[in-house]
Amino acid sequence: MIVHLSSSHDMDLHWLIIGGGIHGVHLALVLRERCGIAAEQMQIIDPHEQLLARWEACTTACGMRYLRSTVVHHLAPDPHDLLRFAQQTRAEAYHFHGRYQRPSLAIFRAHSWALIERYRLVDLTQRGRVKGLVRREEGWCVETDRGAITARNVILALGIGEQLRWPVWASALRAAGAPIYHLYEPGFDRTRISTGANVVIIGGGISAAHLALALCPTTPVTLVMRHPIKIAPFDSPPGWMGPKELRRFHAEPDMRHRRAMINQARLPGTMPVELAQALTTAVQHERLQMVIDEVRTANYTNDDGITLTLNDATLHAATVILATGFTGERPGHLWLDEAIAAYDLPVAACGYPIVGTDLRWTQGLYVSGALAELELGPVARNIVGARHAGERLANEVRD
Repeated sequence: MIVHLSSSHDMDLHWLIIGGGIHGVHLALVLRERCGIAAEQMQIIDPHEQLLARWEACTTACGMRYLRSTVVHHLAPDPHDLLRFAQQTRAEAYHFHGRYQRPSLAIFRAHSWALIERYRLVDLTQRGRVKGLVRREEGWCVETDRGAITARNVILALGIGEQLRWPVWASALRAAGAPIYHLYEPGFDRTRISTGANVVIIGGGISAAHLALALCPTTPVTLVMRHPIKIAPFDSPPGWMGPKELRRFHAEPDMRHRRAMINQARLPGTMPVELAQALTTAVQHERLQMVIDEVRTANYTNDDGITLTLNDATLHAATVILATGFTGERPGHLWLDEAIAAYDLPVAACGYPIVGTDLRWTQGLYVSGALAELELGPVARNIVGARHAGERLANEVRD
C-alpha cells in the first residue's frame, strides 16, 4: 500500500518523481542505487493504490504470460540483475522464452517487487493525483488533490495508460448500455466473461492476440483485425534500442522530422512470431475465429444483443472487447498545459516537450516516458526507454 504522507509546502526534497509506473520506479532505483540519493531526499507521487498498479492491471487484463522485452530490460539499474535474481530464487528455465529470453510476467513482477522492497520505495511514495505545477524560488511546487509538495527537482514520468482509444461506433454502443469494454479500462476483468458467451475482440496487435488465446479455451471468440497478422519481435525495429538508429535521429534538428521518424519506426498492430504461431494454431484447430475486416456500424438492443456490421460480414456478440490501445496525445492534460503556458516551456508542433540530452525541460524539471520521445525516439515509452532515461539522469546527477 502507498503511504499517505502529510501535505507539505516546504519539504526539502531534492527529487520528486511524478508517476509510480515502470518509468517512475526505475528512475527512483537509479537515483537511490547509482546516484546515492538518500531516501529522505526523494519521493514518488502516484494516484493508484500501489506502485506499478496500472502496469500490473494492464498486463493481467490481457492474460500476458511473457513480456515483449528482453532479459536485460527490467527495473534494476544493472542489466544483469534479473538473471541473478532468477538464479538466486532458483527459477525454472521456462521463465525465459525464445531467442531474446523474454522474461515471464511472473518473474518480472517478482523481481520488480523485490527491488521495491529492498529500497523501501513504498515508504517514499505518496498517493495523490497531480493538479498543478508551480515554479518556486527553491524549485517546484507540485499541487495534488491531497496537498502540495515542494522539491528542488521534479521528474515527469507520466504514462499514457489512461488515454484509451475508443472508436466512435464503440463509444455510441457504450452510451446505449451495451456490454462493450476496453481491455485496459479500470475494473475490466476477463475472468468475469460468462463461459460460452459469444465474444468479439477488436484489435490486431499483441494485446488482442493475448486476450483471444486466454479466452478461447472456454469462450467462443471472434477476433476482428483490420489486417492479416503482422510479425515483429518488438514494437519498433531493434536498431532503435541503441545507437544504430538513434545517431541518425539525434542528427536531425527539426522536431517535425523527428516526429515523422518516430511514427514511421513504430510498428503498431504487430506481435512476436511465437504469439502469431499460437494464434494461427488456435484458428486452424477451430478454437477461435479470425476475421480480417473493419467495423463500420454497430447496434445494440436488449433482445438481440450487439450487432456489428463489417465491410463484408455481420457479426453478433454477447460482449465486445476493444484491444485498440491508447491515443497519442501528450499526457498531463490541463495541469501540464497550464504549466507550459505559464513558464513558456518549449514544445514541438506535435505538443510534446523539446528537451536537452539530459532530458531537462527547464531548470529543475525533467521528463521520461512519452514526454521524452522527441529525445529518446520511438522506444521512449517502453522499458528500454526507461533505461535510456535512467542512464541520462544518472549522468546528469553525477556530473
